[in-house]
Amino acid sequence: MHDVFKTMINSLRFIFLVLLFSSCSEYQKMLKNPDSGLKYTMSENLYKRGKYKKALKLMEQIVPVYRGKPQAEKLMFMYADTYYKLEDYYLSGYQFERFAASYPKSDSVETAAYYSASSYYELSPVYSLDQKDTYTGLEKLQTFIDTYPNSEYRKEANKKVKELTYKLQKKDIEVAKQYLKTGLALNSYKNSIIAFENFISDHPGSIFREDAYFGRFQAQYELALQSVPKKVENRLQVAIEYFNDFMKYYGQSELAEKAKEIKKDIDKKIETIKVSS
Repeated sequence: MHDVFKTMINSLRFIFLVLLFSSCSEYQKMLKNPDSGLKYTMSENLYKRGKYKKALKLMEQIVPVYRGKPQAEKLMFMYADTYYKLEDYYLSGYQFERFAASYPKSDSVETAAYYSASSYYELSPVYSLDQKDTYTGLEKLQTFIDTYPNSEYRKEANKKVKELTYKLQKKDIEVAKQYLKTGLALNSYKNSIIAFENFISDHPGSIFREDAYFGRFQAQYELALQSVPKKVENRLQVAIEYFNDFMKYYGQSELAEKAKEIKKDIDKKIETIKVSS
């Protein structure tokens, strides 16, 4: 019984290998076949089966042939989507954009516009790196939302906009904090204050806004401590203004106690200056 079962398994393996190699052989022959119609049929079949790498090789051969023909619309959409499925987002973004421009009346134009924008979203790197692609993705997604306000993809697009916006905010707040951490020179504190102020101005609804208000206050305090004697008091007075701004919006936050401790030290230092002057 065991031998019979083993024989059946070996037979099935043999059949599988025969089919596999015959399939591979058929595909290799098709790559050299001059018949564009047959290549179109096989590439579509491979695409539907998720064999994207193989489908792409065939599509690359026939895309130039079908430009301007009735079948081109369907082919060009599959072509762009194949790049997307293979995570080649630069090319998928470009090809979906090209599709939307070439077939503005197509039933698939909205989908193409979304996946073009989504391609640029996928290209966005971690927040610590250059954010050029993040800005591009954000612009493309916002354009899509404005163009198709009732789209079925609107919810996903809005979610991606929030993710990219968060990433840009994270980048900006971390840059400001880094200036503060490396504040061994006056310019570092000054750059930190400017960065925090820019953040407050540029990101009015950010979840990092509390950090920006506190960071600006702390950076101004540190700047005052590093200043020449004649500038200390004025810079501490500016720090008090920043303290008041922070407490106005975040007086109940976890950072409030730390802010109050710094404020006490500021008051003591100003009193000492006034007594000694």
